[in-house]
Amino acid sequence: MNKYGYQFSFGPWNISEGGDPFGPAVRPSVPFATKLAALKELGYDAMQFHDDDAVPDLHDLGPAAIAKEARAMRQLLADHGLVAEFVAPRLWEHPSTIDGGFTANDPAIRTYARERAKKTADIGRELGTNLMVLWLAREGTYLREAKDAVKATHLLLDTVNMLLDYDKDLRIAIEPKPNEPMDMAYLPTIGHAVAMGFQAKDPARVGALVESAHAVLAGLDPSDEMAFALAFDKLWSVHLNDQNGLKFDQDRAFGAVDLRRAFNQVRVLDENRFWEKGMVGLDVKALRTQPADVATKHLRNSLALFLRLVEVSRNLDRSQVEALRASRDYEELDWLILNALTGR
Repeated sequence: MNKYGYQFSFGPWNISEGGDPFGPAVRPSVPFATKLAALKELGYDAMQFHDDDAVPDLHDLGPAAIAKEARAMRQLLADHGLVAEFVAPRLWEHPSTIDGGFTANDPAIRTYARERAKKTADIGRELGTNLMVLWLAREGTYLREAKDAVKATHLLLDTVNMLLDYDKDLRIAIEPKPNEPMDMAYLPTIGHAVAMGFQAKDPARVGALVESAHAVLAGLDPSDEMAFALAFDKLWSVHLNDQNGLKFDQDRAFGAVDLRRAFNQVRVLDENRFWEKGMVGLDVKALRTQPADVATKHLRNSLALFLRLVEVSRNLDRSQVEALRASRDYEELDWLILNALTGR
């Protein structure tokens, strides 16, 4: 563990093959064992999982076999001195769920989605984590008349309640995103996610995950989204990255586009002692044309920058900040932050 007390995680998808929506992969596939070794070498503490990252052939296995494979993965993590941060159901890539899972118009598809989410909870239990992340990727629509948005919202709440009933130790972190792959998502911001959690039958077990790029895509500031969730003790995980404008979800290295925006995310997390609440996930991908033999530097850079910005934040003269706030001298406060970020 680093001297600041933070723990860091990433997922197997963060060492990617360099694909994008407009062309083929440009790097070879990397075996999971290689990714696991890289995670430890880069100074990370935990692996994030989708259900089929942990149990790749889960569709062909019964409950006992799924549990056995998940336990084997837990041992593999332990052999590397690692743990699992969370498990998430990967519903958006299955042929049955192209038009949504939990909010699909077809009841049979909704049943499939819920049963798969139950399997995800089972996998998490065997991996030693009770945190499930729900990224509701296709729970939305391409045109508003295609679904009943009120009904869809209740279907999402019913799913959360079903999972809470299914596993009494389960904690659910809802990860909002305003668009992509669906054009319009039903829970686009952290406010929607927190509101959903407060309506659940056990609100204490429903929180949120803020991803930097998702907030930017919603036209919001990631640090404000984090602050909103922190205000209600609902920020249970983060996916830090960066985003070059309102484009597709780029997953750029943390701080690579907007250093001031990155600083404010670190500042709000550190001032609220996030190291005591959850792990810092770096959901970043290498630039598409980065050569394969150096396609982990985005993970190295993101972790290192986070820790540097922790140091910048902690070295700020808090009394000076408060004095400038009190005097409404915001230009001087601006200059104070700019000097700190440029090492002056």
